[in-house]
Amino acid sequence: MPLEPKPAEFPRIRGALKFYMVASVITGVMLLLLCAEMLLKYVWHLELYAFGPNGVLSFEPVVETAEGLESTGTGVNLSAGILIAHGWFYVVYLFSNFRLWSLMRWPFWRLLVLASGGIVPFLSFILEARIGREVRGYLAAREADAAATAAPAAAPGAAGDATDSDSDSDTDSEPVEAAQ
Repeated sequence: MPLEPKPAEFPRIRGALKFYMVASVITGVMLLLLCAEMLLKYVWHLELYAFGPNGVLSFEPVVETAEGLESTGTGVNLSAGILIAHGWFYVVYLFSNFRLWSLMRWPFWRLLVLASGGIVPFLSFILEARIGREVRGYLAAREADAAATAAPAAAPGAAGDATDSDSDSDTDSEPVEAAQ
């Protein structure tokens, strides 16, 4: 029998799911920016700079040297900023993956699939929608099962309440008869 989350953990799972979904979208956007930056740098030999002598935003050439590619721009290198930002957001994304994975008590291969969303373009968007739908459906089904299990336990008490109300109506009619 596979391990399942305890009902007491459902609020924590909902919070972890929201955190995962936000981190997934941010990481996916940063990964797409990173892919665009890599294409600019290695295919068209350009890097994006801000606040340099050529304007607020400008593409500056990258020159091939004996040591590799060398930037020629001045100002703030936004290409390097994209690399760094994606790296840090990927760490946050991995933390959100681990938190959701551990709360849901999934097998290890699910963690590997979740983690790949930050390195395969567009996969984080696909996983965000799929995992979100799956976890919300799982939680709804578990809560419905718990409610259905609790309902039969409340049913015998409800039948006893109905007989009590019948006896109350009999006692209410007695004073009316006595008054006549």
